[in-house]
Amino acid sequence: MENFFKDLATNVKHALAEDIGSGDINVKLLPNNIITAQLISRESAILCGTAWFEETFNQLDNEVKFNWLAKDKDNIKPNQCLCTIVGTSHTLLTAERSAINFIQLLSSTATETQQYVKAISDTKAKILDTRKTIPGLRRAQKYAVHCGGGTNHRMGLYDAFLLKENHIAAAGSITQAIVAARNYAPNLPIEVEVETLEQVTEALNAKAERLLLDNFTLSKLNMAVNMVQGQVELEASGGINLENIHAIAKTGVDFISIGAITKNVQAIDFSIRVI
Repeated sequence: MENFFKDLATNVKHALAEDIGSGDINVKLLPNNIITAQLISRESAILCGTAWFEETFNQLDNEVKFNWLAKDKDNIKPNQCLCTIVGTSHTLLTAERSAINFIQLLSSTATETQQYVKAISDTKAKILDTRKTIPGLRRAQKYAVHCGGGTNHRMGLYDAFLLKENHIAAAGSITQAIVAARNYAPNLPIEVEVETLEQVTEALNAKAERLLLDNFTLSKLNMAVNMVQGQVELEASGGINLENIHAIAKTGVDFISIGAITKNVQAIDFSIRVI
């Protein structure tokens, strides 16, 4: 499994630096006593991001204590206490916004992903993420997709070939692009974006391992599935939403990639309250 937490400490370091700057002037007005606070959910969601949440406090003070009453991947409800936090007032009040920012974003991605996963649960298709992620938070969002029941696509430009329209145009043809990819890194998987049924045939003949069917209509998806007959994996992409995804999945494609689950973020509402 991908090391989703590889960038965690750096993510948090940058978040705290942009928020605190030269120092939190608000907490300077307060005594630095030990206090207790609770993390509370304000709406239904899939919880995700507890490690980022803890790290945000721990980078300021590794003596902060957490008592979690829920864990990543759990379904949570409005007004549910998710965690009790004990630490100094300066630490808790300085870190709270950055900590919530992580958990509201990642819970949003996990929750949105699960909606799509549930919508096609009676089919063989799997939901894939894309590279349409918030800069600097790709591994975190890929983890959230995993927590929501989705499947991770390639991490970046280095771990698998996805030869898209502009790559093909620059190479000269689908066949030439695939030949170049095999010559450069024969052990890496090759996926090719196709826009027509003629390109499906060319990509099959050139031995691509997966085809990305870009903005195909339902009828064209059905034709592509019949043409391929299981020779390669098929991924549908483009213009997909919760209203049309089930019909797309029923065509028999193997994967459906959804950029919206990582780029169209509707943050989940959380709050921290001192008790």
